[in-house]
Amino acid sequence: MNLLNIIEEINAVDPEFQDRISPRRAAIKNITSFGSKVALAALPMAFSTLLKKAYGQTATVPVNDVLNYALKLEYLEAAFYNAGVAAAGLIFSTAERAALVTIQNHENAHVNFLKGILGTNAVAQTSQGQNGNYDFTGGFNTTTNTVTGTGQFTTVLTDSNTYLAVAQAFEDTGVRAYKGQAANLLGNQVVLTAALNIHSVEARHAAAVRGLRRARGGAGASTKPWITGANDTGIAAVNGNYAGEDNIVQGGVNITTLAGVGANISVNAATESFDEGLTMTQTVDLVKIFGVR
Repeated sequence: MNLLNIIEEINAVDPEFQDRISPRRAAIKNITSFGSKVALAALPMAFSTLLKKAYGQTATVPVNDVLNYALKLEYLEAAFYNAGVAAAGLIFSTAERAALVTIQNHENAHVNFLKGILGTNAVAQTSQGQNGNYDFTGGFNTTTNTVTGTGQFTTVLTDSNTYLAVAQAFEDTGVRAYKGQAANLLGNQVVLTAALNIHSVEARHAAAVRGLRRARGGAGASTKPWITGANDTGIAAVNGNYAGEDNIVQGGVNITTLAGVGANISVNAATESFDEGLTMTQTVDLVKIFGVR
């Protein structure tokens, strides 16, 4: 076994190999310094251990499961914006419509991207909701898998304010959902990078929709580009989507004990400064009322 050749081959396909095994890099670089037959005999086992440490960190959830989970959420969001942009009953200003069309294009791009990565492993859009149709009122019957149209947001496709409020909840939840799965993609740098790229765009969507609601005034007049406390949408029905967002402790540090401008950081500022992730189970429980399954 020529270990140096093996290392060279691995480096050829994975330039980050030596970083993966750092701080064991010195051991790899000095393999030829092992002089005894005992040491040489032990090299294959030692090298195997290094490889396991470099590549053997398995995610708690398979990568394809994470990607299909993301795809299901993107299916929902793409369908939501497709329906909203096409709904005759929703009256938007030119600027509002332009923003929604931009988000619509992004969400459909995310769908196509994830389907492209997954290939034949991608869940079909028709497996969601009722034959691919969602219940944007939040009244999806999860027992019969049917759209009822009798949820708490019955005016979602006829009242612009309701539509934007639901859009805000979707986008805020999407940001938390992607954040919650990052750890499961650590072993795949390419997919992790792509997922984080989508995550950051979802955050921009959330800020944009929040801006639209604020500009409209009314129930959304006090909406900020970021989440303050927990549920700041003004809709009690989505309290669960914001559970845990009022956390003020990060990495064991109570953020309100840190110095801010003129005084310690306030509770509101502490909650605004950090996003909280959602688990896959938590997210699906929140969006199953729309038909995600």
